[in-house]
Amino acid sequence: MTTQHDRAARPPRFGRLRRTLLAALVAAAVVVPVSAAALPEAPAPAAVRFGEAVPLQERYAANRTALAEAARMAAGAGHDSRAAQLRAMASGRFLAFDGHRTGRAVEVLGDLAGARRVAVLVPGSDTTLDTYARFRAGAAALRERLLREGRGDTAVVAWLGYDTPGTVSPAVATTGRADDAARELTPFLSGLARLAPGAGISLLCHSYGSVVCARTATPAAVTDVVLYGSPGTGADRAADLPTSARVWAGRGAGDWIADVPHVRLELLCGSLGFGTDPVDPAFGARVFDAGGGGHSDYLTAGTASLARLARIAAGERP
Repeated sequence: MTTQHDRAARPPRFGRLRRTLLAALVAAAVVVPVSAAALPEAPAPAAVRFGEAVPLQERYAANRTALAEAARMAAGAGHDSRAAQLRAMASGRFLAFDGHRTGRAVEVLGDLAGARRVAVLVPGSDTTLDTYARFRAGAAALRERLLREGRGDTAVVAWLGYDTPGTVSPAVATTGRADDAARELTPFLSGLARLAPGAGISLLCHSYGSVVCARTATPAAVTDVVLYGSPGTGADRAADLPTSARVWAGRGAGDWIADVPHVRLELLCGSLGFGTDPVDPAFGARVFDAGGGGHSDYLTAGTASLARLARIAAGERP
């Protein structure tokens, strides 16, 4: 029989979770910088900068040339994997590209200039030029689903516009990278509204990308913000996010992110964790059924999550 004394002596569940989270972060703080320091940086040409009036086709052509040059330079320096990835990307249409460090890339799938809707995908941790094929496959699956449903007027933009944190790193449990990313994403969205005049924009934000979107002040053209596979946002309520858009949240039944403690710890150096679970009714988002998939399955062809994300992207109810 459990006594009141036994219950009092037993550490609270969330106390154990907090200690586990902190232990993991301390271990990551030691291991990750050491391993990352051993990775040499691939050379790349200077990123192309564009004024507001530069036509889309000119942007695509300039970045295609930059990708080909970056692939050549990477191969010459022995970065064969990076070079192969860049060569595969060179057939795409990119609004932006920077091959330095982990890289930046903003790719368009569909007719941006003639779009009635635009879906902007914001990725989570460990998304870099070296893993871009995975991110690109999700964007392509979303575009294909939209085409199958007769929504070819919805363009898809794959926005790798920030330095994503590593999955096992101190940065993945703080808002630092997200704050930096939000300062890039806000002006990008304003520029996108000029490139696709009159189009409604949906932000589809996966995992740590949901932290980015939750900290991004959105222009009026953004009608929907979708948080999926989210660890939390750093906000207690959807109403606290800097947007007037509809806020959606979904999580697959097999997503391990459900086991991440939804706590926020205030420390001298900042905060750890992201607080309220976005699919919790207390958060106040419009929760949609994301099916039974896992953390990396949301944009996989044939899944319930992809079908529902496509409907939101097209401006419909999921």
